[in-house]
Amino acid sequence: MKRLSLLLLLCLTAQAGCSKTEQQSHTRTEAQSQPQPRNIIFMIGDGMGPAYTSGYRYFVDNPETKEVDPTVFDRLLVGTASTYPDDDTYVTDSAASATALATGIKSFNGAIGVDTEQKPLQSLLKHAKRLGKNTAIVVTSELNHATPASFVAHNNSRGNKDAIANDFIDIKINNRPTVDLMLGGGQQYFQRRDRDILQEFRNLGYQSATELSQLENITGIPAIGVFADKGLARAIDSDTPQRLSHMTGAALALLKKHSGKAGFFLMIEGSQIDWCGHANDIACAMREMDDFARSIEIVEKFIQENPDTLLVLTADHSTGGLSLAADKEYLWRTEVIAQQRKSLAEFSRDLQSDADPGKSWQENFGYPLQAQELLALKESQASSEATYDAVVRISSRYSNTGWTTRGHDAVDVQVFAYGHGSELFRGFQDNTAISKKILQLMDGILTH
Repeated sequence: MKRLSLLLLLCLTAQAGCSKTEQQSHTRTEAQSQPQPRNIIFMIGDGMGPAYTSGYRYFVDNPETKEVDPTVFDRLLVGTASTYPDDDTYVTDSAASATALATGIKSFNGAIGVDTEQKPLQSLLKHAKRLGKNTAIVVTSELNHATPASFVAHNNSRGNKDAIANDFIDIKINNRPTVDLMLGGGQQYFQRRDRDILQEFRNLGYQSATELSQLENITGIPAIGVFADKGLARAIDSDTPQRLSHMTGAALALLKKHSGKAGFFLMIEGSQIDWCGHANDIACAMREMDDFARSIEIVEKFIQENPDTLLVLTADHSTGGLSLAADKEYLWRTEVIAQQRKSLAEFSRDLQSDADPGKSWQENFGYPLQAQELLALKESQASSEATYDAVVRISSRYSNTGWTTRGHDAVDVQVFAYGHGSELFRGFQDNTAISKKILQLMDGILTH
C-alpha cells in the first residue's frame, strides 16, 4: 500500500505550498513586501468537496511508484470553510453559497446577489471595478449560471436566467458594464429573440467570439466569448477537454497586457465538477478536476512571475456525498475510472436505442458485464431514468465509488491560497469571511 510522501506532509503545513526552487522562495518574500495585492484571482470549484481533491490525487497518481505524489491542491491548501446558507437548513445551493463568497453576506437558497430581504448586495467584482481594476469571469457553465451571476446580478431566483443575463449589461459602473472580460457559455440567454445582448456588448466596443476556436481572435479588453448554447461540453465528452485551462491562460494574458496600475479581479469557476457530482459520475468529475487543476497551475505560475497577485481558491459546497470506497471494501479502483470514455449521461442516452448494450458497455468502460448485470441493463432500456440509474449503479460498483445523494451535502470545504496575503486564509473560517478578507485586502485594510 502506498504512503503519502514526506513532501506531501510538508506541503500541507507550508505557508503557500512547497518551494521547488530558491527563485520561488524569493518570489514569496518579495510578495510579502508589497502593501496589498494588485491582482486578485478568486477560483471556485463548484461542488468540490474534500473527497474530490483526495480522489484527484489518487486518480493522477503514478501506480508504478511507491509513494503518492501531492497535487496542486495539496501544495496550496491552507484551511477550511463552512458553507451553510441563511435558511432553515445546513445544506446550501450554489446561488446562496456564491452570494456569500461574492459579497460576504449569507442569503437564502436560490438568491443571486441579494440578501434575505431581497435587497441588492455589493460584490467583490463590482468593488474591484469601482477601484479601477479590470474585471473578468471565466467559467465552463453559462455566464449567467448561479456562481458567476452572484458576482454580477441581483435576483431572488437563480432560475430567472434571462433577467440575470440582462443584468450583465444593464448594471453599469461609471456608465460601463461591470465585467470587462467574460468567457463561458450561455448563447441562448445572450442572443434571444427579444434581446440580442451579445450585439449590445459589441455596440459598446466589446470584441466577441461564439466558438472556443475563435478565442485567439480576442486580442483586447473589453471582450465577451460565449462558446456554447448553455454550458460547455463536459471535459470527458469534449474535443477540447482542457477548455477551462485554455480560457484561463488566455484571460490572464489579456488581463496582464491591458490592465493598468490598478490591476485586475478575475473569478474562475470549475463549474462542472458539480454537474458530474449531481450525475454521480466519478470519471466525469475526475476529468473536470483535471482541467481545473491545470487552470490552477497556470495561475500558480502567473503569480510566481507576478508576485503582486493573490489567489484564493475554495468550493461553494460539496456535491453527491462522494466516498472513495463503498460496501466495506477497502479499495478504490482508479484504473477502472480512467478507462471510461463517455460521461454516464451521454452513454445512457446512446444506450436507449442500442441493440447490443453489452458490446457498447465494454467499449465505453473497458470491461465486460456479467450476465445478471447485462440483463438488468437491457430491462432498464424501457425508461431513460431507469437506464441512467442502472448505469450509475453498475459503474459505481466496478470502481467501488460511493454516493449518498444526487444533490449537495453540508460538509465543510477546503480553502487554498497562494501569493501575497495567502496566510490570512489559514485555518477554519465561514465562507463569508473569505470574501470579507479579500475585500479588506483590496482596500489595504488588512496587512500581514
